[in-house]
Amino acid sequence: MGRRITVINGHPDPRPERLVHALADAYAAGALAAGHEVRRIDVAALEFPLLARAADWETGSVPPGLAAAQADIGWAEHLVILYPLWLGAMPALLKGFLEQVFRPGFAIDPGARSLNGGRLKGRSARIVVTMGMPALVYRWYFGAHSLKSLERNILRFVGFAPVRATIVGMVGAAGEGRQRRWLDRLRRLGAAGR
Repeated sequence: MGRRITVINGHPDPRPERLVHALADAYAAGALAAGHEVRRIDVAALEFPLLARAADWETGSVPPGLAAAQADIGWAEHLVILYPLWLGAMPALLKGFLEQVFRPGFAIDPGARSLNGGRLKGRSARIVVTMGMPALVYRWYFGAHSLKSLERNILRFVGFAPVRATIVGMVGAAGEGRQRRWLDRLRRLGAAGR
């Protein structure tokens, strides 16, 4: 039986030539071909305000333009988040999106201050990060801090486990054969629902 999968394309640039878009398409195609149900969220296509005050996050409501995205996350058994590494972290638009949708009352219990308050338990996640540097350099020299922050401080905090990661390095220097291998890998992960 297939899984319910939501794919979040976190690249803020909607132009189709971005590798993140092709990777998201490949994952979704593999998942659909294997019988999984797939919903997609393209952060670049959404309009929403950024949060400026803690009180807005704690007691405000999700903007109307993000209610469907929040419902798609709540529906999912497996969440896939893809983004490019920008200035050592996820793009601000993706971070702003996550702040809006992972609010108290939806993703965590109101007032939660521990890992026990997450409301999205029983779900798994995969993070796919693209970057210009070699993946090994990002992982070992820089400590994959952006990836670890998303995994530990956001996804695990709200209940996702396990959280797996795929790092795609040297995207600017990748030839057609290397890009094809990345796309094939994402198709296989989608087919496996992982």
